[in-house]
Amino acid sequence: MLSVIVPAFNEQENIENTAAVLSGILRDNGIEYELMFVDDGSKDNTWQLIQKLSEQNSSIRGLHFSRNFGKEGAIFAGLKRCIGDCAVVMDCDLQHPPELIPQMLAMHDEQGFEVVEAVKSSRGKESLAHKLFAKWFYRIMKRSSDVDLDRASDFKLMDRKVIDALNDLPERITFFRALSSWVGFRTAKIEFEVAPRQAGTTKWNFRKLMKFALNNITSFTNFPMHIITFLGVLFLIFAAVIGIQSLVKYFGGQSLEGFTTAYMLILLSASIIMIGLGIIGYYMSKIYEEIKYRPRYIISADTKDKERKEQNSANGKNS
Repeated sequence: MLSVIVPAFNEQENIENTAAVLSGILRDNGIEYELMFVDDGSKDNTWQLIQKLSEQNSSIRGLHFSRNFGKEGAIFAGLKRCIGDCAVVMDCDLQHPPELIPQMLAMHDEQGFEVVEAVKSSRGKESLAHKLFAKWFYRIMKRSSDVDLDRASDFKLMDRKVIDALNDLPERITFFRALSSWVGFRTAKIEFEVAPRQAGTTKWNFRKLMKFALNNITSFTNFPMHIITFLGVLFLIFAAVIGIQSLVKYFGGQSLEGFTTAYMLILLSASIIMIGLGIIGYYMSKIYEEIKYRPRYIISADTKDKERKEQNSANGKNS
């Protein structure tokens, strides 16, 4: 069985079409499937539509969060609850082409790949600022953690062994795209063109992207900590040069002119100290979040629970 995990947040305009397209492709290719929509605390009618679809099609399942926990939580909730021998994670807006799923599954079944990752041949219609931001983020991740995320996406197929390995990871702050590469296993890549959204608008803006990048960089690498060391060494060199210059002038009988140099040193050192304290504080906040050990998400409803209750009630009447 193949589980298809689809995180959804305010996707009422896409849910029904996505379910129809995915079900049609999987059914036409003779693939036994479970289509799992994870509603990440949507404010629109997303959950009501998921419930309706699950009643119409027994292969469709829905999970509903008590509030918005983010896409990462939705992905890991799907991985935890899915029952397939392998699973595909993809977006609800069909920018990840579902036509590739049979090919990805064939690479898993016939060639023995445990992870089949779909990588972007291009980034589609994005602003220049968005593309530059993504390039900067992936470069930092590659140089600081040796995990190459260039052209990577959340669209990938994973064997049950990979799913179990990801579910066993204890951290609360997760980055699926990097962790699915970090766990290893035999991996193949397949290219795809990013399709335009079928409906609705993107839920990402610059503030959310910046928060996403900071969270994932600090949760997956200690690169920002090294910035403090680099700045400290740079300041030491600068201070040594100023110190030598001061000594040369002193022994040459010349006095330093004004307090410009002193002001510069004080301001520069204070700036480096504050930057360092800020970075350390950010890491400490992440440690604090981890040691509280709160759940990544809270599921308030599962369409399968309703089916089980109805089945148990029917069995009780029959007995």
